[in-house]
Amino acid sequence: MNYRPLFALLALLAVQGISKAQTTPSTVADDFKQSSLNQPGQEYPQVNSQGYARFKIKAPMADSVKVSLGLGGRGGTRLTKGADGYFTGTTEGPMDEGFHYYHLTVDGGTFNDPGTLNFYGSTRWESGIEIPAHDSDIYALKDVPHGHVQQILFPSKSTNTSRRAYVYTPPGYEKERSKKYPVLYLQHGWGEDETAWSNQGHANLIMDNLISEGKSKPFIIVMTYGMTNEVRPGPGALRNFKIDAFQTVLTDELVPYIDANFRTMADRVHRAMGGLSMGGMETHTITLAKPELFGSYALLSGGLYNAKELEGKAKPNLIFMSAGSRERPDGVRNAATELKGTGYNAVAYVSENTGHEFQTWRRSLHELAPMLFTK
Repeated sequence: MNYRPLFALLALLAVQGISKAQTTPSTVADDFKQSSLNQPGQEYPQVNSQGYARFKIKAPMADSVKVSLGLGGRGGTRLTKGADGYFTGTTEGPMDEGFHYYHLTVDGGTFNDPGTLNFYGSTRWESGIEIPAHDSDIYALKDVPHGHVQQILFPSKSTNTSRRAYVYTPPGYEKERSKKYPVLYLQHGWGEDETAWSNQGHANLIMDNLISEGKSKPFIIVMTYGMTNEVRPGPGALRNFKIDAFQTVLTDELVPYIDANFRTMADRVHRAMGGLSMGGMETHTITLAKPELFGSYALLSGGLYNAKELEGKAKPNLIFMSAGSRERPDGVRNAATELKGTGYNAVAYVSENTGHEFQTWRRSLHELAPMLFTK
């Protein structure tokens, strides 16, 4: 199957980083507060209870400042210069709940906002802003036992280098020395890297909370960089994407390394693969090529499975497919219905009022985790 057109669409969505608006209120509530992702001591950017974002940038020598986050089309939100040299402005409408990348365009140049933290996305370190979400409790930092996220460097003969991955081990992993755990290999999207699921997605906090509530079995999560060749952003950027090389890294090098260095249940039933956007496309390709390695599959805004391509292969325990309601939700629903009709344990999940963005994927992981490794 040719995924290049779909890769191109996913890349465009990721690079733009602009979500669709919620219904625009008649008045803007004056309850702006600092974004939770601001640098220490920085008052801006700010967000309000309706999802509007407000910015204040000091650039006395500049003539024009725009913010890529906003509802002013692809040009973003244009800020207005005051006599004090500060540019200020508010998005024209509310943003979707959750995390968003953004950057500043100052007199044609691209810069990050010094007021906020940076996150790797759209093939560069971008500014980040968090729009308050009604369901933020699922990834909130709570007074519960916490797992650990550690960086590992694993040898890769196929790429002639050491490669990096992040590994989440659940609460109690260090104390219960005899216990072994299932593993989920979880991939990021186009333009992101192996830091995304922890930093932007809060995968570790989602798992900590689910485990503390008794809603999910404890398992290890492995997150690695999903590309083996550098691809510059732009139209047609992914035509040179080489998934075969990454498949070798993941299945022949990373999986054996994890099984050798962590207390894993090293069999197909206790090993799953999933990913968001481009990571979903990787998951789709690799699980079909290596069904003997993975027992559960998850595509988060990352394509679909159909019964024909699964014929004659080891049957997965779970096929999970999700999307935001602003994407193509009927696609995942119809695919799950078709698969169920042919005897597969297929689940469709749709995140309401979100698009191709991290709130969709946070919610998706929250729904997926309790379904994994239940047999």
